[in-house]
Amino acid sequence: MSPKFHHLNHLSAFLLILAAVSGSAAESKEKTFRPEVGEFPPLEKAHSYKGELTFVDHANRRGSLRIDGDGRFRFAAPSPFALLPYGLVRYHGSPADLRDIPLGTVMYAKAFLPPDPKISSVPVLPLDNRKKKYGNAGTGVAPAENHVYLLEDEPSYCKRLGLTWKLKEINLNEDQGIVTARRESKSGNGDIHEETFSVDTATRFWRGKEHLHLRDLIEEKVLSENGVQSLDDLSVLLGISWKPTPGGVFKRFHISDVWLDELAMERATQIQNETHKAFIKSRWMPGWVDKVEYGKFGRAKVTVTLFGGMVDSLYADFKKGQKAMLASSENTLKHWAGGTAGTAQMASKGILLEVSKTNKRVPLGSSGIQVSLETDLVTEGFRPGKVIRIRPESWPILEVPREEYIHHNRDGIDIRFPTPNIFPKLR
Repeated sequence: MSPKFHHLNHLSAFLLILAAVSGSAAESKEKTFRPEVGEFPPLEKAHSYKGELTFVDHANRRGSLRIDGDGRFRFAAPSPFALLPYGLVRYHGSPADLRDIPLGTVMYAKAFLPPDPKISSVPVLPLDNRKKKYGNAGTGVAPAENHVYLLEDEPSYCKRLGLTWKLKEINLNEDQGIVTARRESKSGNGDIHEETFSVDTATRFWRGKEHLHLRDLIEEKVLSENGVQSLDDLSVLLGISWKPTPGGVFKRFHISDVWLDELAMERATQIQNETHKAFIKSRWMPGWVDKVEYGKFGRAKVTVTLFGGMVDSLYADFKKGQKAMLASSENTLKHWAGGTAGTAQMASKGILLEVSKTNKRVPLGSSGIQVSLETDLVTEGFRPGKVIRIRPESWPILEVPREEYIHHNRDGIDIRFPTPNIFPKLR
């Protein structure tokens, strides 16, 4: 064989290998989607699961879920998760913080692989870990997709997807019982999911402006004290938790709340709305930097996108021409602070030059609102893709507790990037 043909054969083989590697890499990239800095990921690429909230580290926006897999629920060890900076929490159909969610609440998660495994605040797991079987707990209980985009309780999940629960029957034995119910679309289309739940004297019933207990409904003759009773497919929304069940039942969820009508649910939503509004006003609106236009002597025009999922009235407080304060933050949404004056001391002051909202489809996590602030003190934290907090002048200046800020010269790298080592290795 001539040297020329020998060279061509080697070249062909190399190109074939390169094509195979490229194809494999493309396939791998498709299977291992990770969110990019400065981009809101598509919700349809998220991995979905649900589980019982067992632990919360609210200051660092992380916690643990006992995930409902294909095995026996109680055997599943709590699986750590972290909220993405723009990750949303929904409780009672309203925006919420992790601190608002009672432990034991069953939550639905939409989650991704860690955007940057090197700085993950929760354990980084093998890419295919959701396929691994963990004894009696089964598979699906420890997914590598542990960076959460959306975390919501049962009524929030149902309201988002247009679902309702129809109560079929209840079997009461004095102060406890079993409810058979099915979840279906309000439109009558889609899948129907039937399930049995436990209820007891701790279950809360909400009717209009009333807060009732099981015993109240029995005394009103709405429910019989003992035996099986039809509930005539009563349409309700449920709050779901989990507690151990006698009788060798390995998985049966518990009804913590029943909203018997729309008014009752609306009131629960409004209460949580007010709770979250006060929280955001004291911690400032989170977002990230889109661009920085540098001027002279430390001046700059900083353009940021406000994160989504908040109550509309909060966004309405950002008005052109108004004074505002802009502070660098971490992925945990913690402020930076210095001296004794608190977080406001480290913030840059300026004027809101522009406030605009896109007419295009807005991805989850984004408000679609951009604001531009002109300041004479641009800091290192104001770079494209970096997380910030911003406060319009109409919001009060309130100082956050010590665990929710980073001191500029007292806190080290472990505070900026929380270690995952706090989570017990239960598997």
